[in-house]
Amino acid sequence: MLYLWVKAFHIVSIVCWFAGLFYLPRLFVYHAQSQDAVSQERFSLMERKLYKGIMLPAMIATLVFGIWLISLNPSVFSQGGWMHAKLTLVVILIGYHHMCGAQVKRFARGENTRSHVFYRWFNEVPVLILLAIVILVVVKPF
Repeated sequence: MLYLWVKAFHIVSIVCWFAGLFYLPRLFVYHAQSQDAVSQERFSLMERKLYKGIMLPAMIATLVFGIWLISLNPSVFSQGGWMHAKLTLVVILIGYHHMCGAQVKRFARGENTRSHVFYRWFNEVPVLILLAIVILVVVKPF
């Protein structure tokens, strides 16, 4: 029963983390398009609060519950390579998360050099990673 509770909280954490990973780059799109100081300050505040108040705690919770799940069922590593591929994607996602954090700081300092078009494409990265992770976990292709 403990395993199912931990799994449920892991899934909730993932949903919260991805909500931020989807929304923050969208804020970057709007921030990159903004021209006036009031809008830029507002976007910087929204980005910082989203990153530090939602995304960071959700990422930490996702990792804690994920590690807990693995500790409760270590045999998952011998069930195929899907888990290794999934964990590789999680590491890439953590890197993406930190890239977002660095960008939040750049925007706050007024040092953004990228266009809204870049952020529109940047926004698609977590979608592709989520798609791959869900397929790996559900289908377990290898």
